[in-house]
Amino acid sequence: NESIIHAGTVNQIHVELVWIHSEDITEQNVEEIISSLDGILVAPGFGERGIEGKITAIKYVREHKIPFFGICLGMQCAVIEFARNVLGFKDANSTEMNPGTTNPVIDLLEAQKKVTKKGGTMRLGSYPCNVAEGTKAWEIYKQKEINERHRHRYEFNNEYLQDFEKAGMIASGINPEGGLVEIVEIKDHPWFVGVQFHPEYKSTVANPHPLFVNFVKTAIEVGK
Repeated sequence: NESIIHAGTVNQIHVELVWIHSEDITEQNVEEIISSLDGILVAPGFGERGIEGKITAIKYVREHKIPFFGICLGMQCAVIEFARNVLGFKDANSTEMNPGTTNPVIDLLEAQKKVTKKGGTMRLGSYPCNVAEGTKAWEIYKQKEINERHRHRYEFNNEYLQDFEKAGMIASGINPEGGLVEIVEIKDHPWFVGVQFHPEYKSTVANPHPLFVNFVKTAIEVGK
């Protein structure tokens, strides 16, 4: 919330926030709920509550070219949506939501699966990320090496990365130490970016986070 306010100030605009319960979103009402909005942010979270509503919303904004920003679980939902509706993996899911899915596009790392105490499986704190040149992320950050803060357990499953990139969702940010996907984006879209980290943790009034600033800027332009 505060990060969007910071970004609105930079763009010299007051951002009107509309809070939507994803549990209320269905394929039947998604157009009525979302079509009038200039951008959608799917926020972080844990667990399966409201997941299908988030995925339905993401499908709508992807197909209708509405700016989309996914953070942590929001990014993971974007990956699941793309896998189901573009790649055709109809049961694609995170093993957090469906441990029995045959297409675990979001999963625990192999090393994490052996950890029995849940706190030990969390990737917590600041981690480096390399940004790929020529991407939306590069345009926003304007540098190759960034550091962002994390608080999550599940990761993009790199076994599917080639399939995603062939179909148009690319990994534009990679953790250099383990090859983990940190940023995904869709090339043929005004602004469709998902990040595994939490940029809101670093946004301040004096130094608004560039992802939020660029997201709001694009929402203004597309919404005109």
